[in-house]
Amino acid sequence: MVPVRISLKGIKLGLLEADAIQVEPAAAGLVEELASVAGRLAGRLTVEAVAAMESIGAVRSMFRAWGLDPSKYRPSSEALLRRVAQGKGITPISNVVDIVNLAQIETGWPMGGYDLGRIHPPVTLRLGGADERYEGIGRRMWHLGERPVLADETGPFGSPISDSTRTMVSALSRELLVVIYAPLAAADGALERTLSRLEQRLGQWAAGQNIRRNISPPAAGESV
Repeated sequence: MVPVRISLKGIKLGLLEADAIQVEPAAAGLVEELASVAGRLAGRLTVEAVAAMESIGAVRSMFRAWGLDPSKYRPSSEALLRRVAQGKGITPISNVVDIVNLAQIETGWPMGGYDLGRIHPPVTLRLGGADERYEGIGRRMWHLGERPVLADETGPFGSPISDSTRTMVSALSRELLVVIYAPLAAADGALERTLSRLEQRLGQWAAGQNIRRNISPPAAGESV
């Protein structure tokens, strides 16, 4: 697996790689599962209740420890859950993206799905530099100074807030990397269960093969 070094405090990463994925519009069964989970959550969540969720609170604390205001720079999982609470649902995009989004609303942890074939190791999770930026998915240029980023030899490509177009999953993608940005206190067992569900769904709905998963060690000198 591609090693990922963590230089930020208070976080650990769940990592999954898959080969031979087929990226296409989600099958009816996956769309129904996504709508069902979102519907159940919408029936009991308000926007205020999303902010009060234990997992969301832990992610927000993680952001604040990095000097970020999570109300201004929302974790991707919280942004999705707010949509659900507002009755907007989750718009299907592709089978792979839908699988990752489904896991985000189930857990409250931010996640990113990346085209592994476009990543040039080594990879580090760190704060972005003042002059670093990338073209974000669904938005214009994303300025990265003092924001958490995943970076390879080419530069930043991902974030628990908004990812880049450089490594976005497309119909041409064949190798996949999924990153779960979990608070350090998250139980390894919960991370393993989430990785297992991702593995099962990617095999069922995206023809993923040779799936590998791992939990990346936290920053040097830091323990749970």
